[in-house]
Amino acid sequence: MAAKAVGLPCPDYKRVHEGFKLAYIEMAKKYPCFGFAAKMPNIVWWKTCVRDSFVRAGYEYDEETFEKIFRRIYATFGSSAPYTIFPDSIPFLRWAREKGLKVGIISNAEYRYQDVILPALGLNQGSEWDFGVFSGLDGVEKPDPRIYTVALEKAGNIAPEETLHIGDSMRKDYVPAKSVGMNALLLDRFKTPDAEEWRESGAIVLPDLVAVQELLSSEKSTF
Repeated sequence: MAAKAVGLPCPDYKRVHEGFKLAYIEMAKKYPCFGFAAKMPNIVWWKTCVRDSFVRAGYEYDEETFEKIFRRIYATFGSSAPYTIFPDSIPFLRWAREKGLKVGIISNAEYRYQDVILPALGLNQGSEWDFGVFSGLDGVEKPDPRIYTVALEKAGNIAPEETLHIGDSMRKDYVPAKSVGMNALLLDRFKTPDAEEWRESGAIVLPDLVAVQELLSSEKSTF
């Protein structure tokens, strides 16, 4: 869409999509946490990644043309436009905070998530969440268990057994959270084939945050 907007033929979606996946993996290996350790500016990290995405897909543009395309892409993904909140998210987060729970967000994301995107989506620090750990700001990313240790510190150095982590990835969320002593469960919103394996491994797997709220409100809850 960005290429088309500057008057170029629309690139093939599948080729660009595959190119982006490869480019992102490569950048994440070379410069993890969006270039945190290398002190690489966020915009430079993304510009390198996006350029490589197009090149891998077979599209090379001159510098002026690429700059126009990239600026559109960078601005779009720094806004709320590409994102949608699940309808159960805000009610659950507000319910949890009303119950006196501290709510934290742990995400492999850069600074714009905290400063721009989440507020634009109506997810505000102080009303929907209390603290955040973002890989681009804190220099550690999932599945490294240290990101969960940082979360415990930001929550006020609370004991891990007094926390519950809710995620949707066995490798990035459940296993590392459990490894530092947290309680954990997984959401399976899209009926992934892996969910049965998650259950067989002992994980609690629920379909949405409504079900999580029901579990936490139940007298039989072990959390």
